[in-house]
Amino acid sequence: MRALEQVDLHAPAGTVLGLLGPNGAGKPTAVRILTTLLRPDGGSARVAGLDVVHQAGELRSRIGLAGQYAAVDENLTGAENLEMVGRLYHLPKGEPRRRAAELLERFELTDAASRLVRTYSGGMRRRLDLAAALVARPPVLFLDEPTTGLDPRSRIGLWETIEGRVAAGTTVLLTTQYLDEADRLADRIAVIDRGEVIATGSADELKDQVGGERLDVTLEDRSQLDAATAALEPLASDRPPAAIDGALCVPLNHRQGAIAEAVRRLDDAGIGIEDVAMHRPTLDDVFLALTGRAAERSEGEEAEGEGAG
Repeated sequence: MRALEQVDLHAPAGTVLGLLGPNGAGKPTAVRILTTLLRPDGGSARVAGLDVVHQAGELRSRIGLAGQYAAVDENLTGAENLEMVGRLYHLPKGEPRRRAAELLERFELTDAASRLVRTYSGGMRRRLDLAAALVARPPVLFLDEPTTGLDPRSRIGLWETIEGRVAAGTTVLLTTQYLDEADRLADRIAVIDRGEVIATGSADELKDQVGGERLDVTLEDRSQLDAATAALEPLASDRPPAAIDGALCVPLNHRQGAIAEAVRRLDDAGIGIEDVAMHRPTLDDVFLALTGRAAERSEGEEAEGEGAG
C-alpha cells in the first residue's frame, strides 16, 4: 500500500498552502518528503527550486520545520536552544544570540529564557520549537499541525507571526486539523485523503463546491411548508428549496437583498416567520462532503490549553 499516490502540490512564493485531511491521509509523509527526511520511491519534488533528493543538503539550509512534536533539547535552556540553531545555520557572529532574544520575546518566553527546557510546560516547548523553525528566516517554512496543544491566545499569536512572515515573502506549507486555522491562513488548500489529493482551491472555492450560500427559514406554522416553498422558489439557484432539520433551506442564486426579498414574499403569501438567517458553508462542511468524515481531533487538540504555560 502506498502512502501517497499522484499527489501534486504547488505553492507560489509568499503564500500559504494548507494541507487538510483526516488522520492517516498522508499529510506527515508529504511533509517528510518535502523536507528531505524521507526519500520518495518515485516521482519528483522541488522546494525553493531545489530537488528534494539530489539537492537535499542545500535545501535543508533554506527551509524551516516545526513538526507535530517539539524537537528541542531538554538539557539546554530556551536561549541556548535557539542560539544553537542559529550556529547550525551558520548565522554571522553575534546574530544567533540577537535572533534568540528577538524570538523569545515574540513567543513570550523571555522570562524562561535561562531555564532548562525540561522545566517547560508542553505549550512552552511547542512555542520554543516554532521559534527554532524561524531562527534563520527561511524562505520556505513547513508547519505540521503547529498549534496543536496551544491555548487560544498562543494560537492567535502564532497566526499573527505566520501572517507576518508571509507578508515578508516566506512561503508556508501548513498541515492542520483546525479548519478555522486553514480558513484564516491558507491562500490555497489541498484536501488529501487516502494518499491522494481529492480537491484543491481557495477556501471560498472549496465552499462553493459543496453549495453556495443559502437562506434558512424557520416557519411559525410548519403546515405552511409547501406554500413557503412555492413562494421562495424564484430565489433558488439550480436546486429547489428543501426542508432540513425543520427549516426551509433555499440555495440562493444571488445574496444581495435575499433576506428582505424572502420576507416580502412570505409576508405577501400570509406565511409567518419564526427565524431567517443566511448560511455560508464552512470548511467543516467541505471536509465532511469531500472525505465523508468530520474533521478529527488530535490528542493535543482535545487537551487544548492543558500545560500551555
